[in-house]
Amino acid sequence: MVKKLHGKIAEFQVANMLREKGLYPYFRPIESAQDTEVLIDGKRVLMFGSNSYLGLTNHPKIKEASKKAIDKYGTGCAGSRFLNGTLDIHIELENRLAEYVGKEAAVLFSTGYQVNLGVLSCITGRNDYLILDEYDHACIIDGSRLSFSKVLKYAHNDMDDLQRKLALLPEEAVKVIAVDGIFSMEGDIVKLPQIVELADQYGANIMIDDAHSLGVIGNKGAGTASHFGLTDDVDLIMGTFSKSLASLGGFIAADKDTVDYIKHRGRSLMFSASMTPGSVASVLSALEIMESEPERMQKLWDNTHYAMKLLLDEGFDLGPTESPILPIYVRDNEKTFLVTKQLQAAGIFVNPVVSPAVPSDSSLLRFSLMATHTFEQIDEAVDKLAKVFKEVGVTSIKEKI
Repeated sequence: MVKKLHGKIAEFQVANMLREKGLYPYFRPIESAQDTEVLIDGKRVLMFGSNSYLGLTNHPKIKEASKKAIDKYGTGCAGSRFLNGTLDIHIELENRLAEYVGKEAAVLFSTGYQVNLGVLSCITGRNDYLILDEYDHACIIDGSRLSFSKVLKYAHNDMDDLQRKLALLPEEAVKVIAVDGIFSMEGDIVKLPQIVELADQYGANIMIDDAHSLGVIGNKGAGTASHFGLTDDVDLIMGTFSKSLASLGGFIAADKDTVDYIKHRGRSLMFSASMTPGSVASVLSALEIMESEPERMQKLWDNTHYAMKLLLDEGFDLGPTESPILPIYVRDNEKTFLVTKQLQAAGIFVNPVVSPAVPSDSSLLRFSLMATHTFEQIDEAVDKLAKVFKEVGVTSIKEKI
């Protein structure tokens, strides 16, 4: 009998085709700390592809807190939270996070991706419904696929379509709307007030993924529900630590009963090793800085408004973004790769987003701001972006008015 696996793998040629053209943009090794400037192949490159929105990944207080935790607890927990992997600092961080986002309780997961896998696969059952925005992050999609529930998607941020979907569902069914707070590629913010109204009308619960919202919007960066003053109307708040909080891991916050249920039903929590001590201590320290230094978030928004104005004045198409995530549309897959390559050669790091992640005519560069960027760095980046776009012949750039 002929084994089929290698034949199937051999059919995947996209990466090799890009390598042959010299356009492969992934797994680029960085030789320094994740900061506004990084080293790649020994050369200085300005980083505009990071999710470190508050610029805390290289903060000395956070690094010191991580080192102290390793000295006290070691490098790992050697087990899951469910069994031997719960430390007192896990509990401390859960209590801090619950208070921070305005919920009764929280539980930590080892990655943000695992939060959505574990929560969405267990909170609803066979006769229940998960309702998703079509642009939700992949981990929401994957979590819904692991659920036995029925899954419906509505058009991105389209409240009329969401209402049409909700109106189809039986009144007695459990219904959970799971949605990004800030959408990770488009940069726009969920229409939470309208979702709350529809959820009340149709008896649905709401889960907000605040991966890209914590540290960015809300009171002291507490996220989307805080931003709209709707914390009590959102049932579950999810967040990650790999962005503003300068570490690795994630959490879900809700009422005590819901969190307790997830702790005993969420498979990606129960059957994964717990967050490492260094990671937990890093988040505790980052959270303290985030709450005590609100000027960091203000600087992030100053940088965002500054960069957005420069890019729009140059004629770039930024779509509907409302956040430090600035999608610069190229609308052609190969040109997106080519622009990415030439920008790196010019000392600017950005991330290409192409099909199938987005339609080919919506391919873009994901240009993201940090609080620690200077205006001079932004000036340099925008100047080089304009030059490279003209050299490559990107036609999607809007004409200056």
